[in-house]
Formats: sequence, C-alpha cells, structure tokens
Amino acid sequence: MKLFTGLIFCSLVLGVSSEWYSFFSEAAQGAWDMWRAYSDMREANYIDADKYFHARGNYDAAQRGPGGAWAAKVISDARENSQRVTDFFRHGSSGHGAEDSKADQAANEWGRSGKDPNHFRPAGLPDKY
Repeated sequence: MKLFTGLIFCSLVLGVSSEWYSFFSEAAQGAWDMWRAYSDMREANYIDADKYFHARGNYDAAQRGPGGAWAAKVISDARENSQRVTDFFRHGSSGHGAEDSKADQAANEWGRSGKDPNHFRPAGLPDKY
C-alpha cells in the first residue's frame, strides 16, 4: 500500500512539474517569436507595417500554447507601456500617442486570438516578411 501511494504521489508531482516545464518552454519560444517579429519590423522599416508585425509576433507566440500567449501579452504590454513614457518626449511624432497605442494593442489581441495576421499586412511589403 505504501508503494502504491508513493507511486501515485510521484506521478502527480512529475505530471505537474512537466506541465510547468512545458509552460516555461512555450513562454521562451513565444518570447523568441516576438523578438523575431520586432527585429523584422525594425529591419523592414516599411510604412504602416508595424500593426502587421505586432499581429504576426503575437500570432506566432500564441500558437506555441498557453505559455507563448502569456509571453506575448507580457511583452506587448511592456512595449506599449514604455512607448507611453517616450510619448512625453516626442509630441506629434508619427507612430506615437494614445490612438497608435490602441491600434497596436488591437493588432496584438487580433494575433493572440488566432486570427490571420495578414489582415494588417500592407500592400507592397516584401515577401521576405
């Protein structure tokens, strides 16, 4: 009976720890997807493409699983919060401000919901992206 109870306890502990390992693995992969999308956005430097890259990064990360979706939300929120701080120093600059932040967050949520990020893809963006 002790052996049986010990086996059940060990299987429960290993099952829970493997779920946490999976979550952290998904989160790391999701963070990498977000980094790749933001790197592509900076490299492309294409007019009106930022919403597409937001949606694509969030979509790719969310496809990893719950950990990836969590990482995408944390990274997106942190980016938007830091942009709000820089808005104080760049009044009237394109790509900043409350309206742009709302549009970025809408694109982030669109991607995390599993909808096609190509909805935000601007015409003429090179196929490389």
